[in-house]
Amino acid sequence: MAIYLDHAATTPMIPDALQAYIGALSVVGNPSSIHSQGQQAKQLLEESREVVAASLGADAVEVVFTSGGTESINLGIKGLYWNRQQAQRPRPRILVPGGEHHATNDAVEWLVRHEGAVVEWLPVDEFGRLHPSVLGAALAAGHGDEKVTQTALRSGAESSLRHFGGPGFGAEDVALVSFLWANNEVGTIQPVAELAAVAAEFGVPVHVDAVSAYGYLPIDFHAIGVAALSVSAHKIGGPVGVGALVVSRTAEVVPLIHGGNQQRGRSGTQDAAGAVAFAAAARSATAGLPKFAASLAGLRDRLVAGIRSAVPSAVLRGDPDAAGRLPGNAHFTFAGCEGDSLLFLLDVAGFSVSTGSACQAGVPEVSHVLTAMGVPETEARGALRFTIGHGTTEADVDALVAALPAAVARASKAGFADRTVG
Repeated sequence: MAIYLDHAATTPMIPDALQAYIGALSVVGNPSSIHSQGQQAKQLLEESREVVAASLGADAVEVVFTSGGTESINLGIKGLYWNRQQAQRPRPRILVPGGEHHATNDAVEWLVRHEGAVVEWLPVDEFGRLHPSVLGAALAAGHGDEKVTQTALRSGAESSLRHFGGPGFGAEDVALVSFLWANNEVGTIQPVAELAAVAAEFGVPVHVDAVSAYGYLPIDFHAIGVAALSVSAHKIGGPVGVGALVVSRTAEVVPLIHGGNQQRGRSGTQDAAGAVAFAAAARSATAGLPKFAASLAGLRDRLVAGIRSAVPSAVLRGDPDAAGRLPGNAHFTFAGCEGDSLLFLLDVAGFSVSTGSACQAGVPEVSHVLTAMGVPETEARGALRFTIGHGTTEADVDALVAALPAAVARASKAGFADRTVG
């Protein structure tokens, strides 16, 4: 039986969510119908919305159910962008750190191609972290001296100002800022509250992609004060095909989908069964989060120590401080190896892991996350992401560590696929 170590991609449904899902699927009725069966479905839907909202520190009215994280991110970014264009002055600028998820990158690039947006990719450090001083410098660029003094110069970031903005651009031209709560590849946690505070100083709305953080880190939407936040059910033990965008009461998003206005910012018949299963997973994730996160962190540290001992040349990527990375994430690069080769060899040996890199049309690509962190291509090509979750045991971790040296030796012997790198 294969050992599953790719929980960041999707985690198995927990029994409570599966049972709730099966039970709710038997409920007949469209939640928008006014007859008794429709109202029964609506009651299930709205009770589930309240549970999901509570798990995120939000109000039920702020939760918009979506088809998953990708739709949520697209609605958050595009919806906020379009809403910000309705003012008298257009706001074309979007500020995004390097190394974001493809759902963010592709949504932003679509706005550039089709809506005239101007994206500014903010630099991250060697761990993949965006520093508040960098965001402050980007917002202050082209702005008055007062804001530069308050945000950028206060942080010693005045040297970064020349890298951002353009003729006539300032914070008043920024439509939104979007960033990950925690990086989906290397696991680095962002200083979310500090970044949100910087953006708030300039009056710029923030969208946070919390898909990878949800269920692993405590999230309090109201406490951080952002405009919108994206999550997905299948990352916390719920079903695939259900997610949510949390939209602040003070923010508005222009819909991606029109026809019915069933939800604030989204049309379409709502998936009551999916919401029920999502709520079951959210309830479980919230109730057991401290204990679960501590258990995962212990297993992760065991895995990191084991890999370093078994393969001394392996390099841990992301924040080396355990407190600065997701409790279930261990991301390494293996010099002289092709990540895809390692993945295949481990798969044959009975382990499901991930390279964490994009693959389009069958052509492997070097991780844009690692290159944004300044990792050379020759090193980035040997990336593997190991992510643990509910059900992972010490025996699973030890078995991987035992199998890894042989896989690395074989992958090193094979070298790079194109034989041109290095």
